Amino acid sequence: MANVKFEHVTKRYGDVVAVNDLNIEVNDREFLVFVGPSGCGKTTSLRMLAGLEEITEGNIYIGDRVVNDVPPKDRDIAMVFQSYALYPHMSVYDNMAFGLKLRRVPKAEIDRRVKEAAKRLGIEALLDRKPKQLSGGQRQRVAVGRAIVRNPAVFLMDEPLSNLDAKLRVQARAEISKLHMQLGTTFIYVTHDQVEAMTMGTRIAVMKDGLLQQIDTPQNLYDRPDNVFVAGFIGSPSMNFFEATLTGSDGEMYVDTGVFRVKIPTERQDPYKALKGKQVVFGLRPENMHDPEYAPPGIHQALVESKVEVTELMGNEVIVYLNAKEKTYLARVDPRSKMRVGNSVEIAFDMDRFHIFDKQTERAVR
Repeated sequence: MANVKFEHVTKRYGDVVAVNDLNIEVNDREFLVFVGPSGCGKTTSLRMLAGLEEITEGNIYIGDRVVNDVPPKDRDIAMVFQSYALYPHMSVYDNMAFGLKLRRVPKAEIDRRVKEAAKRLGIEALLDRKPKQLSGGQRQRVAVGRAIVRNPAVFLMDEPLSNLDAKLRVQARAEISKLHMQLGTTFIYVTHDQVEAMTMGTRIAVMKDGLLQQIDTPQNLYDRPDNVFVAGFIGSPSMNFFEATLTGSDGEMYVDTGVFRVKIPTERQDPYKALKGKQVVFGLRPENMHDPEYAPPGIHQALVESKVEVTELMGNEVIVYLNAKEKTYLARVDPRSKMRVGNSVEIAFDMDRFHIFDKQTERAVR
């Protein structure tokens, strides 16, 4: 088993900086997820760790060893690609055994490892089939099985679920999480899907334009985002943002957007007193906006009058698209709510769960 360390790692393609001064320590047996939009540098970071991309600056460690110049085959890693990269002319058994044969592992040991991995993944009955005879989910399991038989120190996964349909992705997420617990190995996983990141990772590294924005546990990223980008990227639907000014006197403080004004509870005012009169970004997640009739008891409510533009009934909730004098936002409300398109309604903002960001730096104010 091994920990992994990125130490001031930079990757340039000519004048383009794909990864900029990346510093991350991945603990032994951790499940770290790189997440971010396309082109943010997450896959490049994984490929540098795998040895498939050269490092421009910095060092990468696997365990105590600097692996900058170590060939991929000698790094004790196994990678699962987005495309699965199975050999079409080989059976499932031979696909899983191929890497071990190249390393001249004894035949009996290969057979033991392949059958053990197949049993763990529920593909024992598929060992004689060719990839074209398998479903997308089965191919994904074969690709994972090919990595498992290697007994690597580190598993690398590059968007392995992106080719699966929505229902199968949910099932596969759970399978990979269980596999991580069973194997007790370090997993590093790349995805653009923040739901995958939130449900699978012990920690998440959020990237944008080659820069690490924040690395933390899923719950801390959700509760305490460091900036506007992380706040908007983590959570689905994403956080609502309003440009606003902090106003008030005589011990009262308000967030004034020019369209609505909401009061900040007294016990939450201290971090923002120095920002009175200044422009800020006010953030509130859709799940912290309620139909007043079904709002949780005991919260500090601020009622905002809005017009319902669209409703999406999800069964367990209703996603409501609202407009408050040209400012649009989303709320997730109780399915018993009677909100209808075209109605003017009041929305209860939970003022115990808002976020304030500096307008210039976009950093969170706490």
